[in-house]
Amino acid sequence: MEKQLSKQGQTGEQSQFLKGVRVVDFTRYLPGPFATLRLADMGAEVIKVEPPKTGDPSRFMSEQMGGTGLLFQANNRNKKSVTLDLKREAGRKLAFDLAAKADVVIEGFRPGVADALGIGYEALKQVRPDLIYCSLSGFGQTGPLRELGGHDLNYLALSGVLAQLKDLEGRPVQPSFQFADLIGGFAASEAILAALVKKSLTGEGSYLDIAMTDTLIGMMHTHVAYQLAMGYGHGVPILGGSLVCYRIYQTSDNRFVTLGALEKKFWENFCRAVGREEWIPAHFSRAADDNPVFAELRALFASRTLSAWSRFAIEVDCCMAPVLETAEMMDHPHVREKRLIPDQNTATALAPSLGQHTREVLENWLDASSEQIDRWEQEGIV
Repeated sequence: MEKQLSKQGQTGEQSQFLKGVRVVDFTRYLPGPFATLRLADMGAEVIKVEPPKTGDPSRFMSEQMGGTGLLFQANNRNKKSVTLDLKREAGRKLAFDLAAKADVVIEGFRPGVADALGIGYEALKQVRPDLIYCSLSGFGQTGPLRELGGHDLNYLALSGVLAQLKDLEGRPVQPSFQFADLIGGFAASEAILAALVKKSLTGEGSYLDIAMTDTLIGMMHTHVAYQLAMGYGHGVPILGGSLVCYRIYQTSDNRFVTLGALEKKFWENFCRAVGREEWIPAHFSRAADDNPVFAELRALFASRTLSAWSRFAIEVDCCMAPVLETAEMMDHPHVREKRLIPDQNTATALAPSLGQHTREVLENWLDASSEQIDRWEQEGIV
């Protein structure tokens, strides 16, 4: 097979890895939809179950384009939308029947809600013992916080991750990036893929309890090790900006560039390229005001524009990269050549309209007749 790049930067082969895998998705907003987006981009058939009329709240919240929320459009391409009223018994029965035909089910309700709706793992595994079922939540299905609601910012705070993002005054910075939601989505898709491997080897299904807070805490293992051994809770000290060779520097146009020349060869490449070989012995000197090399480095970076340093970063192999804004990242040669960002029109077209595939899926998955679907529509069940 010829390996051509897809709109998401994957090869054509990668976009077919999960062809034939059926996923029923009961999640909404960002974490779950991002998890199933990753599966859809690898070829899985993802059926997004939404309530009639209202749909996933992200369809209508915040900024919109063409009448649909940008958050929804960005995270639901390559999926099929089916509307079912889970408040009615007939709708719950259809949801159960769809889930029973799937290879993977993912839900993002609070603990116990899926069971109350009759679409929990214990009920489904009676008819599909090889089912892979993933519950994705903020605090997990067990523990003292299991019943609490939460959002990305709360999970970041509790996990200790937010305390790593502070300004010069030591105050935590509110991120404009949803780390917990997206990393939680990564964790869910990773666990689902592992469970699919297990199923291929043993024929057994799996229940996956993925908590976004727990996932973030799991990523703090290096910080925990330093806290226990040294009483230092901010990770690897040399990576925190305390050294001249690994730091963010400001440019003449008030932009920023990153230097990560930890290895001797990269630091030497940098020093020689800027004509300051006398800095080489100061490789691991501290980024402190009383260090003359640090003062000279700041002055050097402040003497050139971001554009100039960006060209330098390509020409000189010294582990340097500019701090790009979103629009700049989208136009970067690395992104354009590898087609890592879908164009706006394509992304919009690939996100399904509410209930767009209800009839198709009910016919193909459940062998429902057109007349039966008509009756369900008239009754407001679908």
